[in-house]
Amino acid sequence: MKEHKGMRPQDIVVLLKIISLDNQEWKIIDLAKQLYISQSEVSEALNRCRIAGLIDENKKNVRLLALLDFLKYGLRYVFPAQPGAIVKGIPTAHSAPPLSKKIISSQDSQDTYVWSDDEGIVRGQVIQPLYKNLIEAVKEDQNLYELIALIDALRIGRVREINLATDELRKRFKLEQPV
Repeated sequence: MKEHKGMRPQDIVVLLKIISLDNQEWKIIDLAKQLYISQSEVSEALNRCRIAGLIDENKKNVRLLALLDFLKYGLRYVFPAQPGAIVKGIPTAHSAPPLSKKIISSQDSQDTYVWSDDEGIVRGQVIQPLYKNLIEAVKEDQNLYELIALIDALRIGRVREINLATDELRKRFKLEQPV
C-alpha cells in the first residue's frame, strides 16, 4: 500500500478537472495534457486522493461531499493564499465568474484578485495559482476556470464569499442543499 505524504496543490486541480469533464471518459494521459503536468504527477495525485478518501478505490469517481468538506474547511489552511502586488492578469476568486455576477465590488484594483498573466487585461492583487501551469489549463477549459476561481474564493474570501462559493460548488457538484 502506498504511503500518503500529504496533499499537493495539483491534487485538487486533478479532481476538479475530472468533475469539469461531467462524466466523460478520461485517461491519465488526457488529464496530464489538459492540465500541463506529467502523467506521473496525475497518477500520484490520484493515489494521494484515494488514500485521503477524496476519490473511490478505482480512482475514477470523485467523492463529491468529502471533497466539498475539504475545500470549505481545509483548503485555506493547507494551501493558503496571500494577496500580493497589483499586476495585470486573469481574474480569480470573487473577481471571476460565477461570483463576479453575484458580488458587486468597486473598480478599485485592491478589491480585484488576479493570476498574473501577460495576456490578462484586468489589474488586481496577484494570487498565486495552485501550481505553475494552471493558467494554461484554465484558458482551455471554462468549467475548470470557474471551479478554480470558486476555490480561490474559499482560499482568500471573507465569510460572504466563502458561503457563496460553497453554494455554487454544491450546485456544480450536483449535491443536495443542506436542510
